[in-house]
Amino acid sequence: MKNIKKGGKINGSLIVEGNLILTSDLEVEKEIEVTGYIDCSDYSIKAGYWIEAGSWIKTGYWIKAGGSIKAGSSIKAGSSIKAGSWIKAGSWIETGGSIKAGGSIKAGYSILAQLYIKCKTTLKAGIYIFAGIKTWNKLEDGNDLIECGKLEGGEIKFGTLKETGLDENKNP
Repeated sequence: MKNIKKGGKINGSLIVEGNLILTSDLEVEKEIEVTGYIDCSDYSIKAGYWIEAGSWIKTGYWIKAGGSIKAGSSIKAGSSIKAGSWIKAGSWIETGGSIKAGGSIKAGYSILAQLYIKCKTTLKAGIYIFAGIKTWNKLEDGNDLIECGKLEGGEIKFGTLKETGLDENKNP
Protein backbone atom coordinates (compact mmCIF):
# COMPACT_ATOMS: atom_id res chain seq x y z
CA MET A 1 0.00 0.00 0.00
CA LYS A 2 1.32 3.44 -0.93
CA ASN A 3 2.29 5.96 1.79
CA ILE A 4 1.27 9.58 1.22
CA LYS A 5 2.87 12.31 3.37
CA LYS A 6 0.86 15.46 4.09
CA GLY A 7 0.66 18.31 6.56
CA GLY A 8 -0.58 21.88 6.83
CA LYS A 9 -3.92 23.24 5.67
CA ILE A 10 -5.86 21.78 2.74
CA ASN A 11 -8.84 23.45 1.08
CA GLY A 12 -11.50 21.00 -0.04
CA SER A 13 -11.20 17.25 0.60
CA LEU A 14 -8.30 14.85 1.11
CA ILE A 15 -8.80 11.41 -0.45
CA VAL A 16 -5.89 8.96 -0.15
CA GLU A 17 -5.58 5.53 -1.78
CA GLY A 18 -3.14 4.07 0.71
CA ASN A 19 -1.78 5.27 4.06
CA LEU A 20 -1.65 8.89 5.25
CA ILE A 21 1.42 9.91 7.24
CA LEU A 22 1.46 13.42 8.67
CA THR A 23 4.54 15.61 8.44
CA SER A 24 2.92 18.36 10.58
CA ASP A 25 -0.51 19.17 12.02
CA LEU A 26 -3.18 18.69 9.36
CA GLU A 27 -6.36 20.71 8.89
CA VAL A 28 -8.70 19.80 6.02
CA GLU A 29 -11.64 22.03 5.08
CA LYS A 30 -13.97 19.12 4.20
CA GLU A 31 -13.46 15.36 4.65
CA ILE A 32 -10.49 13.03 4.99
CA GLU A 33 -10.88 9.54 3.50
CA VAL A 34 -8.01 7.06 3.61
CA THR A 35 -8.14 3.43 2.45
CA GLY A 36 -5.29 2.42 4.80
CA TYR A 37 -4.18 3.93 8.11
CA ILE A 38 -3.63 7.49 9.33
CA ASP A 39 -0.40 7.96 11.29
CA CYS A 40 0.10 11.36 12.82
CA SER A 41 2.06 10.16 15.86
CA ASP A 42 3.59 13.56 16.58
CA TYR A 43 0.74 15.75 15.32
CA SER A 44 -2.98 16.57 15.41
CA ILE A 45 -5.64 16.15 12.74
CA LYS A 46 -8.81 18.14 12.07
CA ALA A 47 -11.49 17.92 9.39
CA GLY A 48 -14.50 20.16 8.82
CA TYR A 49 -16.70 17.20 7.90
CA TRP A 50 -15.51 13.65 8.68
CA ILE A 51 -12.41 11.51 9.07
CA GLU A 52 -12.47 7.91 7.85
CA ALA A 53 -9.69 5.32 7.70
CA GLY A 54 -9.91 1.76 6.43
CA SER A 55 -7.50 0.67 9.15
CA TRP A 56 -6.38 2.69 12.23
CA ILE A 57 -5.99 6.33 13.23
CA LYS A 58 -3.20 7.36 15.61
CA THR A 59 -2.26 10.89 16.68
CA GLY A 60 0.17 12.32 19.19
CA TYR A 61 -2.31 14.97 20.22
CA TRP A 62 -5.98 15.44 19.21
CA ILE A 63 -8.41 14.25 16.57
CA LYS A 64 -11.30 16.58 15.73
CA ALA A 65 -14.05 16.36 13.10
CA GLY A 66 -17.10 18.51 12.49
CA GLY A 67 -18.94 15.30 11.56
CA SER A 68 -17.91 11.70 12.23
CA ILE A 69 -14.69 9.78 12.94
CA LYS A 70 -14.48 6.18 11.77
CA ALA A 71 -11.67 3.61 11.72
CA GLY A 72 -11.80 0.02 10.55
CA SER A 73 -9.71 -1.00 13.55
CA SER A 74 -8.51 1.39 16.29
CA ILE A 75 -8.52 5.10 17.14
CA LYS A 76 -5.81 6.42 19.45
CA ALA A 77 -5.11 10.04 20.41
CA GLY A 78 -2.48 11.34 22.79
CA SER A 79 -4.81 14.13 23.88
CA SER A 80 -8.53 14.19 22.97
CA ILE A 81 -11.03 12.91 20.42
CA LYS A 82 -13.98 15.11 19.46
CA ALA A 83 -16.64 14.62 16.78
CA GLY A 84 -19.70 16.74 16.01
CA SER A 85 -21.54 13.55 15.08
CA TRP A 86 -20.42 9.99 15.93
CA ILE A 87 -17.22 8.05 16.64
CA LYS A 88 -16.83 4.41 15.60
CA ALA A 89 -13.90 1.99 15.74
CA GLY A 90 -13.86 -1.65 14.70
CA SER A 91 -11.66 -2.57 17.67
CA TRP A 92 -10.77 -0.01 20.39
CA ILE A 93 -10.76 3.71 21.17
CA GLU A 94 -8.09 5.16 23.47
CA THR A 95 -7.13 8.70 24.45
CA GLY A 96 -4.84 10.43 26.91
CA GLY A 97 -7.60 13.00 27.48
CA SER A 98 -11.35 13.05 26.79
CA ILE A 99 -13.71 11.59 24.20
CA LYS A 100 -16.72 13.66 23.14
CA ALA A 101 -19.32 13.08 20.40
CA GLY A 102 -22.46 14.93 19.38
CA GLY A 103 -24.02 11.55 18.54
CA SER A 104 -22.91 8.02 19.46
CA ILE A 105 -19.63 6.32 20.39
CA LYS A 106 -19.07 2.68 19.45
CA ALA A 107 -16.06 0.38 19.76
CA GLY A 108 -15.85 -3.29 18.83
CA TYR A 109 -13.68 -4.00 21.88
CA SER A 110 -13.00 -1.42 24.62
CA ILE A 111 -12.96 2.34 25.23
CA LEU A 112 -10.37 4.02 27.46
CA ALA A 113 -10.19 7.73 28.29
CA GLN A 114 -7.86 9.20 30.88
CA LEU A 115 -10.53 11.85 31.43
CA TYR A 116 -14.28 11.79 30.66
CA ILE A 117 -16.39 10.20 27.93
CA LYS A 118 -19.46 12.12 26.72
CA CYS A 119 -21.93 11.50 23.92
CA LYS A 120 -25.48 12.69 23.31
CA THR A 121 -26.99 9.37 22.20
CA THR A 122 -25.70 5.80 22.64
CA LEU A 123 -22.44 4.45 24.03
CA LYS A 124 -21.43 0.90 23.19
CA ALA A 125 -18.30 -1.17 23.68
CA GLY A 126 -17.83 -4.86 22.95
CA ILE A 127 -15.95 -5.46 26.21
CA TYR A 128 -14.99 -2.70 28.71
CA ILE A 129 -15.29 1.05 29.25
CA PHE A 130 -12.78 3.01 31.35
CA ALA A 131 -12.92 6.76 32.14
CA GLY A 132 -10.84 8.80 34.55
CA ILE A 133 -7.70 6.68 34.41
CA LYS A 134 -5.77 9.88 35.08
CA THR A 135 -2.12 9.39 36.05
CA TRP A 136 -0.60 12.88 35.96
CA ASN A 137 -2.38 14.42 39.00
CA LYS A 138 -5.25 14.00 41.44
CA LEU A 139 -8.61 12.85 40.04
CA GLU A 140 -11.11 15.73 40.27
CA ASP A 141 -14.93 15.69 40.17
CA GLY A 142 -16.15 14.89 36.67
CA ASN A 143 -12.82 13.51 35.42
CA ASP A 144 -14.21 9.98 35.51
CA LEU A 145 -17.67 10.81 34.11
CA ILE A 146 -19.19 8.54 31.47
CA GLU A 147 -22.18 10.51 30.20
CA CYS A 148 -24.45 9.24 27.45
CA GLY A 149 -28.08 9.10 26.43
CA LYS A 150 -28.06 5.34 26.91
CA LEU A 151 -25.40 2.71 27.59
CA GLU A 152 -26.03 -0.06 25.02
CA GLY A 153 -23.12 -2.34 25.77
CA GLY A 154 -19.83 -2.77 27.54
CA GLU A 155 -18.96 -3.24 31.18
CA ILE A 156 -17.90 -0.10 33.07
CA LYS A 157 -14.62 -1.08 34.72
CA PHE A 158 -13.72 2.43 35.90
CA GLY A 159 -15.76 5.62 35.86
CA THR A 160 -19.13 7.00 36.92
CA LEU A 161 -22.04 6.39 34.54
CA LYS A 162 -24.67 9.09 33.99
CA GLU A 163 -27.40 8.22 31.48
CA THR A 164 -29.29 11.32 30.31
CA GLY A 165 -31.94 9.47 28.27
CA LEU A 166 -32.67 9.45 24.57
CA ASP A 167 -35.04 11.84 22.86
CA GLU A 168 -37.72 9.42 21.63
CA ASN A 169 -39.13 12.08 19.27
CA LYS A 170 -35.98 12.09 17.12
CA ASN A 171 -35.28 9.50 14.44
CA PRO A 172 -32.07 7.53 15.08
